[in-house]
Amino acid sequence: MASMDGGFVDCHCHITACEFAEDLEDVIKRTREAGVKTLISVTEEPSEFERVIQLFKSYPDLVAPCFGIHPVQGCGSHDQRSVKIQDLEPALPLFQKYRDDIVAVGENMRTYESWWFLLTRVFNIPRLPSAHLRFVLRDNSMIGLDYTPWYAPTSQEREEQLTVFTKQLQISKDLDLPVNIHSRSAAKVTIATLKEQGITCALLHNFAGKPSVAMEGVQAGYFFSFPPAVCRNDQKAKLIKQIPLEHICLETDSPALGPEKHVRNEPKNISLVCEYIAHVKGITPQMVIHATSDNALRLFPKIKRLE
Repeated sequence: MASMDGGFVDCHCHITACEFAEDLEDVIKRTREAGVKTLISVTEEPSEFERVIQLFKSYPDLVAPCFGIHPVQGCGSHDQRSVKIQDLEPALPLFQKYRDDIVAVGENMRTYESWWFLLTRVFNIPRLPSAHLRFVLRDNSMIGLDYTPWYAPTSQEREEQLTVFTKQLQISKDLDLPVNIHSRSAAKVTIATLKEQGITCALLHNFAGKPSVAMEGVQAGYFFSFPPAVCRNDQKAKLIKQIPLEHICLETDSPALGPEKHVRNEPKNISLVCEYIAHVKGITPQMVIHATSDNALRLFPKIKRLE
């Protein structure tokens, strides 16, 4: 399969985020100038589904919508909690309403708030204004499992997360869509669940599990993506080196997880992670562009309509 004219596919970004509200057109311009052909834009909750669809209508040749419900709810509040089945119910009709527009099932959250929950509630560290840490602790994720102890301390909460996760996996199968996956403190059970549910097309975003667990995903045919933040140190070099290039995609996770702390990340920075992967694997950046774009097209075949 031919790549998208040598351009990048950002498989996980948050172009509807409030951090882009004031200069979105400039961000889009820089994105195009950087050679990015497709932005797979994930949402935070059902109330954001309509916004990403509007953005898709404004930039139909660039933005590809991705819907889903995250395993931790209460994004932006101090009362985050493990997801419940009732949180999924409002989203169900929207999956059907926009089934022709969305390219995957997946979702994200703002975890700089999650970290402040940990710091203020668990360690009693005074909270700073969120604007001070907007780009420092914000991570963004998708459907999946989050067994971090302060979110899911009981087996009942973990079981309910698993129920919501499997229901969304069923939605993806019903709609014949791939899934974008978040796993934290649950990498092994996440991959096991994907395999048990017969999922064949999955992206594990910003994967933080062990290389041995990642290889189980590789054997199942799954893909793994990495943001520019990997350039800050070599913590994930071993993981990137071990995963075959044929199973790697690129992402920015913008506006989070950029090459510099405290600085807003943008889709234009996708070239940095491309160059880093090339360096780790000892190949040329052009080889990474070609392979990861082909991988993205195999994983998200509906984005071909954006070419």
